[in-house]
Amino acid sequence: MISVDFPILFVQMANFIFLIFVLNAILYKPIRKILIERKKKIQGLEESIDGAQRNAAESEQTFQTKIGEAKTKGFQEKDALKQAGQEEEKRLIDEINQKAQADLEAVRAQIAKDAADAAQRLKGEIEAFSAAIAEKILGRAV
Repeated sequence: MISVDFPILFVQMANFIFLIFVLNAILYKPIRKILIERKKKIQGLEESIDGAQRNAAESEQTFQTKIGEAKTKGFQEKDALKQAGQEEEKRLIDEINQKAQADLEAVRAQIAKDAADAAQRLKGEIEAFSAAIAEKILGRAV
């Protein structure tokens, strides 16, 4: 049979309670303190990550908005330059056509003048030519 020695039991219980207080002061409290600090640090880092993600999302949205605005502005400038180029092309073509028309008129006038001069000279020489032709056809002088 087991016999219980009460004075030793009380000494062992007192020893156990003393060890609980000593271990709590020396071991458990510092460990709990480190765990609490670690938890706070992790929460702080998670908050920093969330803030950085929000900032990144806002920056991405701003970037996309500015890209869209830049594209729109670029298309508008491209259309304006294209329109200006077409107007300049039309102006140059009109200018070239006018110059060509003026040159054509000058050439026509010169041809008409040359034709009139040739006709005048030929009129003056008609009698000589007709006499020469008649001599050749008749074979004698007229």
